[in-house]
Amino acid sequence: MPMSARELLARIIKCEAGGEGENGMKAVATVVMNRVHIPYGEYQRVNQGNLRNVIYQEGQFDCVRNVIGGRRNPQTIWATPPEQIHYDIADWALAGSKQWNVVNSLWYMNPFIPDCPYYFPRNRSGEFLVRIRKHCFYDPTELYRET
Repeated sequence: MPMSARELLARIIKCEAGGEGENGMKAVATVVMNRVHIPYGEYQRVNQGNLRNVIYQEGQFDCVRNVIGGRRNPQTIWATPPEQIHYDIADWALAGSKQWNVVNSLWYMNPFIPDCPYYFPRNRSGEFLVRIRKHCFYDPTELYRET
């Protein structure tokens, strides 16, 4: 039986940002929902405003990959169930709320170094906006419209 949108979003929040505090989890939820609602570019074209499509889009979230670098991924959305805080943040995001400092962001990443690269992803369709704990967040550039 497929997971509900709420369950799926709560699981991706926990897996992708469970150790990033409430602001970090809300920022990740904001990015996911921004991908659902953006009216142009790759995410609109590929995912058609569908949360399930956003989360399962190939190559987007490590937490939905069973294998990374040829090894079993122990940290997936299926490995551990969400807690109440993750459901609360999922409800918050599904209701249309956004983390104030990443309102338009479409990407985040953990660079595993102190500094965030200015552009992300590699095609330079996003530019650095803010760092929240270990994650760097990126807003779309004009180049994103062409994706």
